[in-house]
Amino acid sequence: MENEAVRELGTVSDLSTLEQFRITYLGKKGRFTALMKKLGDVPVKDRPEVGKLANRIKRGLAERFEETKGKISAQKEREAAFLDVTLPGREPARGHVHPITQVSKEICDIFGRMGFKVVEGPNVELDYYNFEALNIPKDHPARDMQDTFYISENVVLRTHTSPMEIRIMESQPPPVSIIAPGKVYRRDSDVSHTPMFHQVEGLLVDKGVSLGDLKGTLSHFVHQMFGSATAMRFRPSFFPFTEPSAEVDIQCVICHGKGCRTCSNTGWLEILGCGMNDPAIYAFVDYDPEVYSGFAFGMGIERVAMLKHGIDDIHLFYRNDMRVLRQF
Repeated sequence: MENEAVRELGTVSDLSTLEQFRITYLGKKGRFTALMKKLGDVPVKDRPEVGKLANRIKRGLAERFEETKGKISAQKEREAAFLDVTLPGREPARGHVHPITQVSKEICDIFGRMGFKVVEGPNVELDYYNFEALNIPKDHPARDMQDTFYISENVVLRTHTSPMEIRIMESQPPPVSIIAPGKVYRRDSDVSHTPMFHQVEGLLVDKGVSLGDLKGTLSHFVHQMFGSATAMRFRPSFFPFTEPSAEVDIQCVICHGKGCRTCSNTGWLEILGCGMNDPAIYAFVDYDPEVYSGFAFGMGIERVAMLKHGIDDIHLFYRNDMRVLRQF
């Protein structure tokens, strides 16, 4: 049994096999343990000599086991520490900017070149800034369209980045020209809506600002973002803090105006809302509506990204599917 164990130990080259050897020969139910239990069958006069022999062999195998274990462990450490400097370098995986961030930056760059300053504000907003000061009192039906998440009775997760209009106008006199990108929250969830999404709000206030300035600004933006050949149109609409108000449509980027499933066969896709500032909001910031006028606009960044890249499901932006994200 000793000779067999020594031969087997000499072939062991990894720790898992070595552990199996220990269990087979030296464990509580191993072969030598079983042998020791049979000493009672040995004649009494031979029992001390046989016991000594068995213990000596077991101690010898235990020493060989520890020696072999040390050699294998040392070899593993050497292999782990080995560095082959002739191997080619491993290029680390590199990420890139998310498509929503890319489009947000592009929007900010376009308006930045027109003189708009980028500002940011809190995601958790007071009801006053989110609704009241934007001409949306508590009983106004427009609140139903922007049902949101309430922290408390007068604190909400903002439904748009429009509160930055009031915050900026409170902090400085005209002229004002800002855009406010950021996350917003509404209780919507379907193919084209998520409870959290991104929006860019724009505001310009100065003397002599007209609807023509608004149309010219947004026309320049659309042609910079979607190409100079992209047709656009203004449709009358309603927003509580602008009057007159309009929705802006662009020619369908899928069918180029011919009509398809994406544009409901109209040839047009809605991209943003806008309008001239309602003089009522100037009362909240002490601006003189007889002297100053201006306009505001707002757009969903996901909406722009979907139109720009031909994406038909907003949730693709948030599923972390690398097959989608690598395309951008």
